[in-house]
Amino acid sequence: MFNLNPAPERDVNRASFFEVGVYQPKRTQNIGTLWRTALQLGASGLFTIGRRYNIQASDIFEAPRHIPLRHYLSFQDFQNARPAGIPLVAIEMGGERLTTFRHPDRAFYLLGAEDNGLPSFVLEKCDKVVSLEAVRQPSYNLAVSGSIVLYHRCYLS
Repeated sequence: MFNLNPAPERDVNRASFFEVGVYQPKRTQNIGTLWRTALQLGASGLFTIGRRYNIQASDIFEAPRHIPLRHYLSFQDFQNARPAGIPLVAIEMGGERLTTFRHPDRAFYLLGAEDNGLPSFVLEKCDKVVSLEAVRQPSYNLAVSGSIVLYHRCYLS
């Protein structure tokens, strides 16, 4: 694990602790937009698994300068560093509908790569899987998916 931004340790005891991360992102431009949303909606931290994040023009607030950004080389590295007792919530097709989902007080939200999503071995380790409804295809851009879930957490649940 690499902590890309010097920051204090996680305050996992905060009542509204949540972090958002991306597993094996393909298009890093989407990450900048997601990080900007996470910062605006009060995320406690950000993380990537398996691929490093480079600062993006879409993150005009430079979120990693304000909240911790961690990079894990593998999913197992993430699991080893993840504090006990905090649920891992996958954002993936085929899960519980977001409109009926009750967000845990503390959570890690994980999105997968834009083309393949989260692999089955990762989904098996998740405590919850949440899906976004759609009128046509239930497939959204990575940044849009994460932003909708975080907005729902903060204002609609």
